[in-house]
Amino acid sequence: MSSAPLAVTQRLGYLLKHAQLRLAELAEPLYAPLGVTGRQLALLTLFGDGPAQSQQDGAARLGVDRTTMVALVDELEAKGLVRREVAPGDRRKRLVVLTPEGERVREAGAEVTRKAEALLLEPLSADDAERLRAALHQVVRAE
Repeated sequence: MSSAPLAVTQRLGYLLKHAQLRLAELAEPLYAPLGVTGRQLALLTLFGDGPAQSQQDGAARLGVDRTTMVALVDELEAKGLVRREVAPGDRRKRLVVLTPEGERVREAGAEVTRKAEALLLEPLSADDAERLRAALHQVVRAE
């Protein structure tokens, strides 16, 4: 950890932030060969999960503003990982659909993510790692 005072480093916010930063530090180099960032992979995961969704629906599910979502989808489209299709019954609405390459990257990214998470949780026993995940799920679901 850093040289921050103990009163700071014991705070939950500090610990959660630094755990997330450590996970990104472990994961981003693993994502690089796939040609995506963690944020881009999260979008591939979102849009590859179930029936096609609109950019607006995706933005709402991730808590991202619509303008940011358009820019993020633009990046993925430029890489050939997604395409926008007109929604049946609503020509103004655009659905985001993974291309075959986008699906390949999404699947490979899921494996890489599991590897990065395992590296992060390596200091913990399997039971402690599972308890941590379960506790975080409870906290997040309480929103």
